[in-house]
Amino acid sequence: MSSGSDRSGPAVPRAAATVVLLRPAGAGMEVLLMRRVRSMGFAPGAYVFPGGGVDVRDEAAGLPWTGPSPREWADVLGVDVPRARALVCAAVRETFEETGVLLAGEPGGDGPVLDTASQEWERDRLGLIDRSRSFTDVLSGRGLVLRSEWLRAWSRWITPAAEKRRFDTWFFAAELPPGQASRDVGGEADLTRWIDPALVAGEWERGDMPMLPPTLVTCAQVAECGTLGGVRRAERDIVPLEPEVRVVDGRLRVFLPDGIDYPLPSE
Repeated sequence: MSSGSDRSGPAVPRAAATVVLLRPAGAGMEVLLMRRVRSMGFAPGAYVFPGGGVDVRDEAAGLPWTGPSPREWADVLGVDVPRARALVCAAVRETFEETGVLLAGEPGGDGPVLDTASQEWERDRLGLIDRSRSFTDVLSGRGLVLRSEWLRAWSRWITPAAEKRRFDTWFFAAELPPGQASRDVGGEADLTRWIDPALVAGEWERGDMPMLPPTLVTCAQVAECGTLGGVRRAERDIVPLEPEVRVVDGRLRVFLPDGIDYPLPSE
């Protein structure tokens, strides 16, 4: 993160979506975090959830879909219908691109477990990354539907106005589909790690897992739920949260709306 903004005013945030991917672990759960490669222009070396920016084709009305409708998602997310459709699509598409986990299935929901590690699926994944394929084409061509009922809206964070690269990011929680497994597929991340969300704060405090405040806060919120069932039952109010960057004793710190502050990951 940087501390300055250009003279024309704050950058306009780009719409993005990210998924807090969870899986059962004993009596509790684990969350998937990815370490961004050092060459990335935004948050290099930080641990993040899978996700990324919305693509114009994510708004496609022909996307095969089950679960809450785009209209229902619009009400939950506080946006119009095209943006709601795009955010849900981006969340699922980016998760597949970055981890190989696909939150989709056959329309009836009783089909075989998807083997997204096959060569055919890998071609589709790479086609999504280089934008030679659209997510609508990939699902429609295989007779699959995006399972929006597998997603749960969690929060919305906007990058501080002082930053040159800004994102307006909607966070979703989802459970790892039965029979699927995440993969280290390279690209934007050089390491993926499943970890008990209750252990993340300690790793961050020791400097072993640098991350931006929204990631740290979200892990703490999920950990408070205790179990996957607790995550499903959690009541969430989706309102935009925009931290503020301030200089304190000569150091840059990020202040959240509730007044709690964190050092920047680079410190």
